[in-house]
Amino acid sequence: METMERTVIAAIDAGKVAAAQAASTFLTAHGEGPCGFAWCTAHVKGSTKMGRMLLKNGFDKAYGGGLSIWNPSDNMTQSIDAKEQGAYAFALVMREKLGIDITMGSRMD
Repeated sequence: METMERTVIAAIDAGKVAAAQAASTFLTAHGEGPCGFAWCTAHVKGSTKMGRMLLKNGFDKAYGGGLSIWNPSDNMTQSIDAKEQGAYAFALVMREKLGIDITMGSRMD
């Protein structure tokens, strides 16, 4: 496994840990809220080296372009607020560790 792939995997793992902690902390402090979904979209083409590595490690092609990962916190809550906190934390880690353009999105159910 090459160094860049290890870096991408480590960033995704660190992002998921941060997302899980953020969602859990929010739920402990505020409890359940309205139902919804949250995700992150990496504004990267799937045909690039970075894009291929993200696709190989949990991302999918996003409807509006780029690559997305849904509910990066893996928290089973239905609370949109907790999922948003997790997705935001994930995006911050990915920006910091990989320097990619990644945003958080959400919608109510």
